[in-house]
Amino acid sequence: MRIKRIIPCLDIKNGRVVKGVKFLGLRDVSSPAELAKKYCECGADELAFYDITASGEGRSLFADVLRQVAGCVSVPLLAGGGISSIKDFDMALECGADKVSVNSGALNNPDLVSEAAKKYGSHRVVLSLDVKRVGTTFRVFAKGGSEDTGLDAIEWIKLCVSRGAGELVVNSIDNDGVKGGFDLQMLSAVCDAVPVPVIASGGAGSIDNFIELFETVPKVDAGLAASVFHFGEVEIPELKRALRDKGINVRL
Repeated sequence: MRIKRIIPCLDIKNGRVVKGVKFLGLRDVSSPAELAKKYCECGADELAFYDITASGEGRSLFADVLRQVAGCVSVPLLAGGGISSIKDFDMALECGADKVSVNSGALNNPDLVSEAAKKYGSHRVVLSLDVKRVGTTFRVFAKGGSEDTGLDAIEWIKLCVSRGAGELVVNSIDNDGVKGGFDLQMLSAVCDAVPVPVIASGGAGSIDNFIELFETVPKVDAGLAASVFHFGEVEIPELKRALRDKGINVRL
């Protein structure tokens, strides 16, 4: 049975970690490097670093902040934000990222996924997407969840995986920051559609939410969360012990 990963997410704005609800009402949390080091010490399996305003501001991610984070962590580091070209992939990897997440860049140019996979291998190319329910469908949203692209999320995922995306971060806008649990229906549909690892994002509010995620959607590879870890509502060592007690394979 594959080991399930626990991934704290560092959402970066102006060089600081922030967190909001459904992308709104951002609160200052901490220094990225300090928080990253803390998470490594307490058992995080991986870290996600997202420069959340890079795409909207039409710039590359904060390279200096990413270097600081990469320099103090010993676990795999996923970085994203403003990734719109192979040059941006180059920069993120040179700054210490192990994998690069592309979202808006792929929406604007789906060939970017193919080009990056060809150059670096699919294992370094992660498709991130923000998904919201529209009627009975799951749709891809852009620009911080404010713009409906009209794309069916499952079809978009299939296309990008066929082009070489080797992993997915699927974030539920409806559940983001609400702490009511992950969108299990959506995640199940994604896992059934493609064979690549899926990281669930959006909705974690308690240890029970993680247990429910892995028990209900066993194909999910990882649970990603931010505020519950940032504000001490869930401690990673306690979470992993609870998962292990439920028979869920985690690295203690």
